[in-house]
Amino acid sequence: MYSQHREREQPIFSARAHVFQIDPNTKRNWIPASKHAVTVSFFYDGNRNVYRIISVGGTKAIINCTITASMTFTRTSQKFGQWADSRANTVYGLGFATEQQLHQFSERFKEVKEAARLAREKSQDKMELVNTALSIAAPQFSQDLGDELQSPPVMCVNGPEDKMFRSQSADITLSSEKERIKKMLSEGSICEMNLEAELFTLQDSNSKLVAALHEANTNVEQWKKQLAAYQEETEKLRDQVADLEAHGGHGPSDMLKDELTRSLEELEALLKAKDEEIHILQDKKSEYHEMEQEREEAIHRLQEMEMRNLELERRVQNAEQNLAASLEERDRTESEVQRAIEILDVKLFDLNDLRQSLVKLIDK
Repeated sequence: MYSQHREREQPIFSARAHVFQIDPNTKRNWIPASKHAVTVSFFYDGNRNVYRIISVGGTKAIINCTITASMTFTRTSQKFGQWADSRANTVYGLGFATEQQLHQFSERFKEVKEAARLAREKSQDKMELVNTALSIAAPQFSQDLGDELQSPPVMCVNGPEDKMFRSQSADITLSSEKERIKKMLSEGSICEMNLEAELFTLQDSNSKLVAALHEANTNVEQWKKQLAAYQEETEKLRDQVADLEAHGGHGPSDMLKDELTRSLEELEALLKAKDEEIHILQDKKSEYHEMEQEREEAIHRLQEMEMRNLELERRVQNAEQNLAASLEERDRTESEVQRAIEILDVKLFDLNDLRQSLVKLIDK
């Protein structure tokens, strides 16, 4: 199947890289999709006007991703990059041999994404033109249908063409409605995946900060005890220095006095360093509170996204019900038009017989 796709599509750019996929259970670990480096290529499908990334390992396609304007290729390191595919509900990762190869792939990804965006806008413009034409033609079609019901000969001739036009317009409307619903679901899935990734990151940072805070609290208690002991020792040393200065030559020698002075200075420097460390830990504690607040906000946004997804599902169900009702209405209308055509054919046949009878009477 993929060989047929490659025959129908045109290759744009190729590179060799190690392919990975995100673990669907943890959403954090990478699972190798290939044992060695494989070819990863950009393809353009001229018939469908879409761009895709395809990579084949042996006889199996390990990447088959349609590029959309909402995708983003992120360089997470010097030789590694990743992007999310909401349709496949996964995240792909590529490991390159050099940083230059990663840069080339990233630039080409941006170019292809922009081209996909322009192609989609063109297709949407064409669809809007078709819908506008259909909306303009709909009133005229209703008027023609009424005229044809009043004029049997014209109805007999033009009835099948009007039936075909009505079916085509209904199919185009249904297909555009399905595309709009798919777009809404894909946008909701992408936002939910981004919020889940952000939540996982915040939870990881939160656990690290909690461990660091517990360790810092333990260290602060120890440092407070040491600080109290150092302060007590400093006071003793100061008292000894004061006694030495008061007694003059009756105390220890000048060398001992100098040694005590140096010890006092060292203790004061150590106290100052401990005070700075305590301030740093207090700053980290405030940062931890900020991270906790950000995590709560992310959880709140995730809950809002879940509610939005429920609303989208409800709207999809309503749209499906409307589609089913539209199909039923279309079938009923077609059956009524067919019945009217049959009645008109019978009337025309009767009129033809009456015409032949009148001709025979005139000839007599």
